[in-house]
Amino acid sequence: MKIVQIFTTFILIVSLFGCQDKTAKKSAKIETNQKPNIVYILADDLGYGDLGVYGQTKIETPNIDALAKEGLLFTQHYTASPVCAPARASLLTGLHGGHASIRGNDEWRERGDVFNYRSMIADSSLEGQRPMPKNTVTIAQQLKSVNYKTAIVGKWGLGAPHTESIPTTMGFDYFFGYNCQRQAHTYTPVHLYENENRYHLRNDTISPHFGLSKGADPMAAASYEKYTQPDYSPTLIFDKMMNFIDENKKEPFFVYWASPIPHVPLQAPQKWIDYYVNKFGDEKPHFFIEDKNVDYFPTRYPHATYAAMISYLDENVGKLVAYLKKEGLYENTLIVFTSDNGPSSAGGGDAVWFDSAAPFDSSYGKGKGFLYEGGIRVPMIATWPAKIKAGSKTDHMSAFYDVMPTLNEIANVQTDYKSDGISFYNTLTNTEKQKEHEYLYWEFAGYNGQVAVRMGKWKMIWKNIKDGNKEVELYDLDADIREEHNIMDQHPEMVEKFYDIVRKEHRTPENESFRIEGVEALFE
Repeated sequence: MKIVQIFTTFILIVSLFGCQDKTAKKSAKIETNQKPNIVYILADDLGYGDLGVYGQTKIETPNIDALAKEGLLFTQHYTASPVCAPARASLLTGLHGGHASIRGNDEWRERGDVFNYRSMIADSSLEGQRPMPKNTVTIAQQLKSVNYKTAIVGKWGLGAPHTESIPTTMGFDYFFGYNCQRQAHTYTPVHLYENENRYHLRNDTISPHFGLSKGADPMAAASYEKYTQPDYSPTLIFDKMMNFIDENKKEPFFVYWASPIPHVPLQAPQKWIDYYVNKFGDEKPHFFIEDKNVDYFPTRYPHATYAAMISYLDENVGKLVAYLKKEGLYENTLIVFTSDNGPSSAGGGDAVWFDSAAPFDSSYGKGKGFLYEGGIRVPMIATWPAKIKAGSKTDHMSAFYDVMPTLNEIANVQTDYKSDGISFYNTLTNTEKQKEHEYLYWEFAGYNGQVAVRMGKWKMIWKNIKDGNKEVELYDLDADIREEHNIMDQHPEMVEKFYDIVRKEHRTPENESFRIEGVEALFE
């Protein structure tokens, strides 16, 4: 009898463990079938060649490089504009520069002295940029409609306080960071914003673009001490983001991490500056005197500080990934890492020294602000272990305005909203055949007005339109990746193709400041 009882007990225990195992597997299956979390990381002015996995040799980015090893690397991904605000507007609305409401950086100057930092501190109505229209449809709104918790941390730049165009009226449950991109010209501001309210920091009022004191020794570290304040905004922004994720980890969440790094001014944690000073050696400081007030901030070690900023961002990406893995969220989280536009050499930045746009031309006129490849082709890495094959690469041609339809497909958003984009979900998952763009289109009102089209190997650029230029440039990117040889004279038939696309894709903007008369003339 005892043997029978022992055997019966053994069978019962095995059965119980078997049930528990099946329940665990069923639970894991349910977990995997849930809508994925989405973290979209947008660096600011980070060049195509600024990451190790894209060929950078001076700046160390092991955690971002690891994302590429664990996911998918894009070689032909484009921003929608070569500067901040219109790129972000296109990202959030799925509209290219011919249709979007924001087509350039517009500081909304008619309000008053918007460039006076102290005036903005005293009067919040001077903060922020020209707002998007009240009826704007955004990615965040679409994802909220299917029960995502939504947050943006970092830089907004698409509307001002007291307007209808702030994050919490544009679909985001939570916002922490800079409302105004002009205030992001210091990483130690007096305040940031948490939702609709100012979040005061412990920093002194050091106005952006304020130079060294008269008589200061530019070679002495002590001359730069006033630019180091207690609260470094990227640290606060990262901590607030992690709090949001931790509080909402039981539900699908969408986090748009709009990091201000590495946009100038050059400011970084000292440990990382010291690391790169040791690596690069001594260098010339970047400085100006306070009464000139013509630049961002002086920096004792500009090369070391630029590299330090990127490595600090990389360090935080590593912390994010470690947290998601620890919490069992990584497998079903889509992480996208990219940049809003190409690199800049303003404020002590040195895109040429780092070859930040490589393999494209990193010099001024070919990077940020311009529709050449160095200004608009950006790095993009996507990881999602449940769906994306590790260590993969794609040359699929995509742009910021493809992100909305992609995330809508991932989250199963049913909408009749018409974007300009094409979902690249099939590229991410390598399942069905990917639909391709016939061409990509850019229209940018800044820097004298520019329009560009990418069609297969062909790239056409029309620049200096506001100056009356009527010549269109043509480049064969297969043969001339740096866009050094304009061959339009060999293919004059391409000009009319270009103009046909412009006529098809351009819609006259409501905001007068975004109009380009030479483009409007095509419709007369």
